Amino acid sequence: MRRVIVSVHDVTPRHFERLREIDALLARHGLAGRYAALIVPNFWHEWPLADHPDFLEWLRGAIAGGVEPILHGYFHRDESEHRSAWARLRGRTMTAGEGEFLGLDREAARARIVAGRRLLAEHLGVEVDAFVAPAWLYGQATQEVLEELGFTLAEDHLRVWSPARGGATLARGPVLSYASRTRARVAASWLWSRASTALLDPMPVLRLAIHPHDLDVPLLGRELDRALGALLRGRAPIRYRELA
Repeated sequence: MRRVIVSVHDVTPRHFERLREIDALLARHGLAGRYAALIVPNFWHEWPLADHPDFLEWLRGAIAGGVEPILHGYFHRDESEHRSAWARLRGRTMTAGEGEFLGLDREAARARIVAGRRLLAEHLGVEVDAFVAPAWLYGQATQEVLEELGFTLAEDHLRVWSPARGGATLARGPVLSYASRTRARVAASWLWSRASTALLDPMPVLRLAIHPHDLDVPLLGRELDRALGALLRGRAPIRYRELA
């Protein structure tokens, strides 16, 4: 049976309204409790989980209902000085300054990952062993820290792997996601969505990533609805941990 993994990124009180809309959309497609929530402990230094009890209550209920919690950075903001021209280029072209873990050294990466995991345990009652870096951008130091800490799962644009198993690949293939910052990115996202739901259909595992701002653009909202229907035809929805 072919499979599909759906993840919701940037799960933070900042996007509470949009997250509830996404949750309702997924429920309409039969995915209630069958997706991953990528949780940011303190989005942009302005939205700490502890300051938003209504959001925490909602998120605890979602997790109790089957939603898979994953640590998604800490601040979701790139404040480091990248050490190479390649890292700077990736940070500029692949995200709007949110590649938080691209340029961190080992000490800083470890401190944020440990603190984030502790906060999720404290406020949500979950012990997470899965991590996805903001914008799917990792520096070498971050990858080493994930292996050191025994995280069972991580992913980037092209694969899902297990740091705890020495980087063993669990699934391959590009993730389907959308970008809404400019008209050009919206158009490219729409085209990529149309093409990928057809061209990638033979792959055993497909990944769909949803961001709160996807619903800010009606065209992308409609395309997301269509893509969900297309991906779920003949595919079983699974959680990341089912790969590991």
